[in-house]
Parts: sequence; C-alpha cells; structure tokens
Amino acid sequence: MSACFMFLRHFARRSVIPFVHHKKGASLYFTILHRHLSSRTPFLFYPNKENVPPVEKIDLDEWKNTMKSNLPEEKSNLTILEDPLTVTREWIEMCRMLNREVPEHISDEDLKMIAECPSKKSKKKKLKFLYIKEIHKKAKKEKQARKRAEMDEIEKQKQLGSDEESEKTELKNTFLLPLRDRAFKTEWDWRNAQAMIFGQPLVFDMAYENFMPERDLKNTVCQLLESEGANRKDIDPFHIFFCNLRVDSAYHKELLHRYKEKWNNLLLTTTEKSHIDIFPKESLIYLTADSPNVMTTFRHDKIYIIGSFVDKCSQPRVSYANAKRLNVASERLPLDRYLQWEIGSKNLTLDQMMRILLTLKNTGDWEKALKFVPTRKHSGFHTVSHNYKNIVKGSQKHKLEIKKSFQKLSLNAQNRGIWWKDE
Repeated sequence: MSACFMFLRHFARRSVIPFVHHKKGASLYFTILHRHLSSRTPFLFYPNKENVPPVEKIDLDEWKNTMKSNLPEEKSNLTILEDPLTVTREWIEMCRMLNREVPEHISDEDLKMIAECPSKKSKKKKLKFLYIKEIHKKAKKEKQARKRAEMDEIEKQKQLGSDEESEKTELKNTFLLPLRDRAFKTEWDWRNAQAMIFGQPLVFDMAYENFMPERDLKNTVCQLLESEGANRKDIDPFHIFFCNLRVDSAYHKELLHRYKEKWNNLLLTTTEKSHIDIFPKESLIYLTADSPNVMTTFRHDKIYIIGSFVDKCSQPRVSYANAKRLNVASERLPLDRYLQWEIGSKNLTLDQMMRILLTLKNTGDWEKALKFVPTRKHSGFHTVSHNYKNIVKGSQKHKLEIKKSFQKLSLNAQNRGIWWKDE
C-alpha cells in the first residue's frame, strides 16, 4: 500500500506542479489529493493467483460448544459471590482494612441485619452504631475491673488492720449478726412473694412494640429492668403485671436476652391477655402525660397502668389514644402544681414512674415523690407550698400566743379578785 501511495504521489507532483503558478495554490491541491487518496480503502496486489493464501472456514457450532463449556463454572462462582452474608462479610473486612469504624466481633444476627439494610448509607450507620456500642462495653468492663481491683485492695487492708487490732485488743461478744447479700436477697424475695398474693397490682402495657424502632425498644427494656429492680428492693413492693406480652415477640426476645436464666425465677406475672380481660374497668387508671385529669392523691384501691414505650414526641398522645379506645380512666402527674417546669416534655421514664409511685404508696408525700424527676427539666419546687406552710405555722403560733395572753389576763383577774376579797 505504501509503495502504491508513493508512486501516485510522485505522479501527482509531476502532473500538477507545471499547471500551478503560486505556492498557496500548490499546497491546496496537495492537501485535496492527499485526503482523496487516504479516504479510499486499502487494497493489495497479488500478481500470481497461486500465491493467494486459502481462506479458513470457521465452524460456528464448534465455537459455540467451546464457549458454552466454560459457563457452568462461571455461574457457580457468581452464585457463591451473590450470597448476601458472604458479600457483607467481605465488605466489612475491606472496611476494617481501610481503618474505618468497624467492630471487631459481629454476631450472625447483626450480620443479617446489616445485609438486609436497603442502602449502603444505612449499612454504614449500623456498623458505626455497633462500633460505638462495642467501645462502651469495653470501657464498662475496664471500669468494673478497676473497681474490683480497688475493692480487693481495700478488703486486704481491712483484713490486715483487723488482724493487727485483734492482736492488740480482745474480741467482744455482740447480739447483732452480720447480714450477708444472701440474707438481703431472701428478704426481698419474701416481700415480693407476699406482694404477688396480697400486694397492689401495677400493670405495664406491652402493646407498643410496633410504635418504636429497635434502639428505642432496647432502651424500653432497660428501663423495665431498672423499674423491676427498684420494686424488688422496696419495703412494700407492687405485684407487677406484664400484659399483652406475646411469646416470641420483640419484647419477649429482648427480655429473655437480658434476664437469661433468671427470667423463670422472677416474682412477677406475664400474660398475653390485655389488662381489660384480667381486671374490672372501674378499678383501672391509665397514667399518661396527655390526660386532662390531674392525679391528686394515690389510691390504694385502684390499679395503675403504665405504657411501656419510649416516647420521643415522634408519635404523641399514643397512650392517651389507647386509653380512650379501651374506655379506661386516665390521669397525669401534677407536675405543674409542684414543679417550676422549664425544658422538655413531661414524659418520664419507666423507672422514674416506678420510684414516684412507690414513694407515694409508702409516704403519700408529693415533694418526696417528685424528687425523682430529673432536675434538668425544672428549676425547683414552687415556693407557694412552703410559704403556705410557714403561714400556717405562724398562724398557729399566733393563736398559741393569744391563748397564753388570755390565760395570763384571766389569772391576773382572778388574783385581783382574790386580793380584793381579802381586803
């Protein structure tokens, strides 16, 4: 091709240059001729037909069979790689190699939850949440280990000091027996057993698992554990009922995960029935912050109901709507009457409600009960109640002073009358 092109180019120079008088015109003709020759398809000259190479014929069927023979292996590899758990595990390992916020140990349940996430952003959020949770667990374990080491050192020092004192001084007899942890636990169990027979019931409504995400549900179960522990250690505990608690529900699984073997030994009642099916409606009172009725006194003949869910104002008035639907009486705590409320909603946690109700049951004093309300939400109690008490005390003192003055006057008058008689 190059030889043919050079021959034609030489021929074009010989034939065109004599007829061109100017350099600009010559360059224009050369460019036109070069484009015209370069646009044509190249061709080869074969002077002898015998030297032409034979054209090889390709069998398409054989080619197809050879290409299809490699397909099953590729498919099997793809099916292995398309498994969501293996893909997420490899992606997590890659993130760990890139020094991203990834937990060291991931359970199968967490791996399934990450694989089921719809987007990559949600997967990263879940991984970050598990990473922070693992850090908190490690810090808690380190803190517990430090506390144990400190307590061991204190006990050793006490033992050394007691041995030295025992060598110096003689032992003294005493009628007081030392109380161990086992004695406290047996006392608490005995009180809760009595409460299950004779105590006042307190209902936790567990029908709100569909109104919360997984994180809020776990927080709710933590609050239930705190409230159960506070009730167990009280002098006069409630008989706790977990109503609407379905077996294998999210609540039930989380409670089993937290309590483990102690779940069957708890002194409380769990049932799938509603509180309406167990107790009469006339004795039920639903405690909710959205109720228009204000609670004035604690009534020992009523059964109070607490909705077991974390309310972050995302779905307000849920518990009040449930009480209205079931046609149950509702009340709210008198927070405005006693506290100078400033910040946040008037929804309290389950353990705070439990401690408030326990103090009201034992003492009936609202000021002692409302001390369990967090101080970040209010700026203290109203001074009206204190002033009223001072006024009452002052009036009583004034009355006593008036009585004493009258008594003195009467005595003086009697003395005067006696003196006059003597005269």
